[in-house]
Amino acid sequence: MHVPDGFINAPTSVATGVVAAGAVAVSLRGARRELDERTAPLAGLVAAFIFAVQMLNFPVAAGTSGHLLGGALAAILVGPYTGVLCISVVLLMQGILFADGGLTALGVNITDMAVVTVIVAYALFRGLVKVLPRTRRSVTAASFVASLVSVPAAALAFTFFYWIGGTTDVSIGKVAGAMVGVHVLIGIGEAAITALTVGAVIAVRPDLVYGARDLRAPLKLRVGGELVDAPAPEAAPVAARASHRAVWIGGLVASLVLAGFVSFYASADPDGLEKVAADHGIDKKAEEHAIADSPLADYGVKDVDDARLSGGLAGVIGVGVTVVAGSAVFWAVRRRRSAETSPSSTATPENV
Repeated sequence: MHVPDGFINAPTSVATGVVAAGAVAVSLRGARRELDERTAPLAGLVAAFIFAVQMLNFPVAAGTSGHLLGGALAAILVGPYTGVLCISVVLLMQGILFADGGLTALGVNITDMAVVTVIVAYALFRGLVKVLPRTRRSVTAASFVASLVSVPAAALAFTFFYWIGGTTDVSIGKVAGAMVGVHVLIGIGEAAITALTVGAVIAVRPDLVYGARDLRAPLKLRVGGELVDAPAPEAAPVAARASHRAVWIGGLVASLVLAGFVSFYASADPDGLEKVAADHGIDKKAEEHAIADSPLADYGVKDVDDARLSGGLAGVIGVGVTVVAGSAVFWAVRRRRSAETSPSSTATPENV
């Protein structure tokens, strides 16, 4: 779904850039309410994990592959605002380091792959968990459905952008049908990856899954004939920190293995957008990426002849850079929240 330069004209690219910038600005403010001392480190890891899994193209039809978009996964794990930021960090790293996704099309890609997928997926997810039983299986099932729907929704969003600002004269109805058709298949793979990941984290640390935070109903005590919420039991600080550290290390190791080793076995077939673009002539005016000659372009390390080693090194570098960049962003947002809620910032003139 990474849109290259030349697919969308300049006015539409600028307009989507403004939308993307506004969405990121809103998300930076909204993420302050979502991030705490537990989720701030996890958010950087989620960005790195999504970067790694996006390298794993899986076959979906004859001559076509797909990969994770990640909007649903990020929103459910760390919250919708933080999820938009996670995908935006991934797209930025891919665009400026690996020449994946056009620089002039960055606004299109963020709006499509971050904003649309997160809004659609999280809205559907919240609706489902409200009507389903309050269980971990329900969260996993809702994750599956929400992520499945988010992928063809993003395909429709791209079709809409192309209808407004496409650079070739094609039948938009045929493009819409082809995009939705192939991305429904890709959505099944996305749903499976999202459900498995969410289910695995819930099994270990359900309190770290943003979308599952309301699963545990507070214990009720009868006081004076009325039911009141019992005080929440405090977790052992040392044990909680150790468990959180184990989740973070395990996630980072998994990301490095996926990007550095498993990615070599990913499908080499064009992804859904590339296939539809080639079949319908959308790619006639595609432009070469501005940094196509960068040392890491096309997910390989320049001057490293061994394909396996080159791709593996590029994947490891990508995971490392993404986790550092993402963690820096989310810690900065977290510190801003702490500063705004500190006693000195909320003190009144009478108690200063």
